[in-house]
Amino acid sequence: MRVRQALNLAIDRKAINQAITLGYSKLTNNAFVPPHFEFYWQPPEPVYDLAKAKQLLAEAGHPDGIDAGPFYCDGAFSNVGEAIVNNLREGGIRADLRPIERAAFFGSYSGKKYKNLIMGGSAAFGNAATRLEAFVVKGGAYAYGNYPDIDALFQQQAAELDHAKREALLHKIQQIVHERVIAAPIWQLAGLSGVGPRVGHSGIGSIGGDPWTSPYEDIMIKGS
Repeated sequence: MRVRQALNLAIDRKAINQAITLGYSKLTNNAFVPPHFEFYWQPPEPVYDLAKAKQLLAEAGHPDGIDAGPFYCDGAFSNVGEAIVNNLREGGIRADLRPIERAAFFGSYSGKKYKNLIMGGSAAFGNAATRLEAFVVKGGAYAYGNYPDIDALFQQQAAELDHAKREALLHKIQQIVHERVIAAPIWQLAGLSGVGPRVGHSGIGSIGGDPWTSPYEDIMIKGS
């Protein structure tokens, strides 16, 4: 737990956000659920504290830091991975960046072939339950390990017909994920796009939470 907490505290999300996406990405601090999803739970603001990270490592028996091994990521986001790895090294967590071509990355990710650190992500839509099922619950496509109490809460919410009670259960799961530092959330990515003068309707923003130009069939070009 203390090592996971140290890793989480060693990531300077605001600096990475400013350097790579000009500060436009959202630092939600929720590991798997974006803010526009139904049943989203808002955690406290993310904290960057290098001194505390080193203290936690020392308390966990690693006063000289720790060798964390490979840090796997989608090659398209190796710039983010490199920034995170640099932050971790400053905090005493030594990891080696391993960018992987996208198809191979997600194939091995869902196949549970990676060990140590993984920078994952998802473009899957739905609600909080959809994301938690994929990343946290036993048997999930990207779930490495599980917690029986979370599995039980997830099954309970799946059978709950009362909207408010279901929301409370899903909020509780997200709170547990946050408290146990099951993952270190980075951001909800901002897609930086440029729209030329001939574009009448780009489609950017047409689908809530989608940072890309979509749906393509709705894009309109101005007449000459």
